[in-house]
Amino acid sequence: MTRVSRRNRSRRLAADAGLLAVAAAFILPLAWVVLSALDPHADLRVKLPDGLTTANFDAILTDDITFTPLLNSLFLCGGGTALTVACAALAAYPLSRFRSRLNRPFLLSVLFATSLPITAIMVPVYALFVQVDLIDTLQGTILFFAASQLPFAIWLMKNFMDGVPKELEEAAWTDGANSLQSLLRIVLPLMGPGVAVVTVFSFVMMWGNFFVPFMLLLSPDQMPASVSINEFFGNRGMVAYGQLAAFSIVYSTPVILLYVLIARRLGGGFALGGAVKG
Repeated sequence: MTRVSRRNRSRRLAADAGLLAVAAAFILPLAWVVLSALDPHADLRVKLPDGLTTANFDAILTDDITFTPLLNSLFLCGGGTALTVACAALAAYPLSRFRSRLNRPFLLSVLFATSLPITAIMVPVYALFVQVDLIDTLQGTILFFAASQLPFAIWLMKNFMDGVPKELEEAAWTDGANSLQSLLRIVLPLMGPGVAVVTVFSFVMMWGNFFVPFMLLLSPDQMPASVSINEFFGNRGMVAYGQLAAFSIVYSTPVILLYVLIARRLGGGFALGGAVKG
């Protein structure tokens, strides 16, 4: 074995070791969640359960602990995601299709808005919501969810929309379609993977958001699951680890199901080959 081949082998081994370390960093927390959910004596250690049990799931599968917060989360995040995708598509369309001197300043302003930390704007937002009587309302929280995700959603939507040939719309315009009809019937169906990406990204970011609903919602019966999970952390450092792990699995299920449902759209392409030929 030559010196060069030994050096290449050492580099491959080092790269493999690094990848294994990264994989372990992701796998160990997931392993703790799954094992602890079935362990009657769960703690912070990753270990095989002392004995398999479903008591942790039985303890959390109640209306107050799980079902009502999950329904609140689905309503908040589903409504916020639908509003974000609709507004992002309407905002990205003129930015992608029409040239203006204001396009670049507007996009830079949107980019600046994505860098604002949410904690820096919550105090004025809270004061505004009190003035307009939107505090402690699900619809007000949906509006803020959508507003907070909209800047980055516009950026993503515009980049995907740029990949749809304008000639397809021009053919629709010749047949009498207006801009809104061409957007709904031509552009959005062709950029299905882009819409799927924006949908998943927006939903996941809202689903895991603790701070916004914690600040804007006051009634316990309106709290989403991202806030109610805090109930498993008791006083004086006491934590119900088994129930926390079981709740985490149930809490993650809607996001996993959403990804599975649109995975084919995410893996697909724009399939525009030959669309503008002839």
